[in-house]
Amino acid sequence: MYKLIAIDMDGTLLNTDKVISEQNKHAIAQAKKQGVTVVLASGRPLQGMVDSLKQLNMNSNDDYVLCYNAAMIQNIGTGEVIRECLVSGKDAKRVAKFAEERSCNYHAFSKIHGLITPRDSHYTQHEAKINDLTVTLMDFDTLEDDHPIVKTMLVDPVEILQPIVDSVPQALKNDYSVVRSAPFFLEFNNPLSNKGEGVKALAKHLGIEQNEVMCIGDAGNDHDMLKYAGLAVVMQNADEETKSLADHITDTNNNSGVAKAIEKFVLA
Repeated sequence: MYKLIAIDMDGTLLNTDKVISEQNKHAIAQAKKQGVTVVLASGRPLQGMVDSLKQLNMNSNDDYVLCYNAAMIQNIGTGEVIRECLVSGKDAKRVAKFAEERSCNYHAFSKIHGLITPRDSHYTQHEAKINDLTVTLMDFDTLEDDHPIVKTMLVDPVEILQPIVDSVPQALKNDYSVVRSAPFFLEFNNPLSNKGEGVKALAKHLGIEQNEVMCIGDAGNDHDMLKYAGLAVVMQNADEETKSLADHITDTNNNSGVAKAIEKFVLA
């Protein structure tokens, strides 16, 4: 019996129009009626998840959310932060230097200033739009070394980003959780800020065993939680590397693959 279901949003729960299907809503509601804890686990900030949480009626003291790739785990009803794993202004400047050397656009999430970038770009605007955020233009050199940063991201088209992904120095990989959350996003997070550690921490908080956890995802930033899961469900629209981690491959995000997995393994 699965007692905790962690679901990615973009490419998984949401279709390509960024909509939650009625079938997905119904399956999640039925799972919750059976006493299953269902959580959204996303690279998005909480502000970019609020509307989806509202649609799914995840707003009680029994509801939780994993945002910023689990850099923050929060109780939605009480607002209590269960877990928080940040980096610093010094880290943001280090990643920015790496991006500048490769002529790549970048931005970061500051706990004080929100979405910050030294220059606006297409994918920073994309981030702002899908999460209903304001962009603050800021030279990263002005950040104090201890400035609280949630994560720093390289943001450019895949033809620019892919060679950079292939050549990230081992020193950066050692010091950060480096994940591809979309073809145009490469994220540098606290080493403990990944969905696997996040789901594990929430399961422990709730007294749920690993084999009672089901995770559903489609992309690189879902790999850690898929590896942790008692049941790893991967979307049909995922890349081959992500599919290789699957215990089960469900339908696509445009065909309510999330609902079909819940119906098969929880509601049946």
